[in-house]
Amino acid sequence: MSKGKGRQVEPMVLLPPMPNPSAGSANPSASLSSLWGYLLPALNHIVRSPTNSTEKAPVIDISYHMGIHTATYNYFTMQVEAVSTNKERERLTPSGTDLYEHIDKYYAEVAQELLLGAPEDDSSLIQFIIPCFNRYAAGAHSVNRLLNYVNRHYVKRAVDEDRGWLTLSDIFDAVAKAIQDGDTKEKITNKLKERRMEELKKWGWNEGGTSEQLARAESCAEAASPLERVVPLSALALRRFRTEFMEPLLAVPKLKGNKRRKPGNHNGKAPNLPKGRLARAVRELLEKQDVDVEERRRLVTELANAMCITGVRDGHPLRKRLDKYLLTGTV
Repeated sequence: MSKGKGRQVEPMVLLPPMPNPSAGSANPSASLSSLWGYLLPALNHIVRSPTNSTEKAPVIDISYHMGIHTATYNYFTMQVEAVSTNKERERLTPSGTDLYEHIDKYYAEVAQELLLGAPEDDSSLIQFIIPCFNRYAAGAHSVNRLLNYVNRHYVKRAVDEDRGWLTLSDIFDAVAKAIQDGDTKEKITNKLKERRMEELKKWGWNEGGTSEQLARAESCAEAASPLERVVPLSALALRRFRTEFMEPLLAVPKLKGNKRRKPGNHNGKAPNLPKGRLARAVRELLEKQDVDVEERRRLVTELANAMCITGVRDGHPLRKRLDKYLLTGTV
C-alpha cells in the first residue's frame, strides 16, 4: 500500500467466525490445563490471526463464546468450592490467580513475537508499530469482553483487597500529611479519592470530563502500573505491550566500557548521546524532508497515542518531543 497522498485503501477482509471446537466428553473446566486448552484457540484467533483489518479483531462463533463463558464460570466456582474448607489456602492463593497469570504470560509472549518481527531499518519502524499496535489492541479489547468474568470475579476482588493499580501505600504518605485531628472517616475517604483523581489527571483526566475520558485515563494508569499489580485484562495486555515491545525499543544502548563523556561546550545543543531505536526513528520522521506533512502528523499522533495508552508516562523525553510537535508543529 502506498503512503501519503493518493494512497489506496485495501478492501477490508474479515475472517469468518471461529467455530466451537469439539471437546468430546472432556470437561473444559475440570482443571487449568483443560480450561486453557479450550481457551487458547480462541485467544490465538482473536489476537494472532493475520488480517488486514487492524481496527477489528476476528470473532468466534456465539456458541464458542458462550462455551468459554460457561467453562470460565464453572472453573472459578469449582476453585471456590475446593478451598472453602481451607481458609489459609484461600488467603494465600485467591481463586483465579492461576488463570490470570496464564493470560499475562500469553500477552507477554505475543508482544515479544511482535517485537521480533520489527524491521531492522529505523526508517520503517514507526510504520510497522502503528498497525501492529492497533491490531494487538483490538484483539486485547475483544478478549477483555470475552473473559469479562475474570475481571468481575478476580480483578474486582483484587482491587477491593488493595492489590490494584493504585494502592493505599502509594498515596498514604501524601494523604497522611493532609489528615488533621478530628477528621471523620468520610473526610479521609474523600481525601483518598482526591488523591486518586490527581493521579488520573496525569493521564489526561480533567475535572468535568466525560465518563469515557475518565475510563481512558484509568486504563492508561493501569497499563503504567508495576507488573505485580492486578488490573483488568485489557490493561494487562497493554501493560505487556509496553514492557515487552515499547520499552526495548525505547531502551538507550549502554556506552562501551566505563568511559564518561567529558563536560564541555556543545554550542547550545544537547550532546550526541546514544539513542534508542524508537527515538532514532522519530528523529528521522520529524527531520526528513520528503515526508508528506499530513502523513507525518498522522504517524506522530498515532504513536503518541499508543505510548500513552500503553502506560509510557508523559515525562518521558520521547513523549515530550511528540507532544511538542503536535502542539507547535516544530521539531
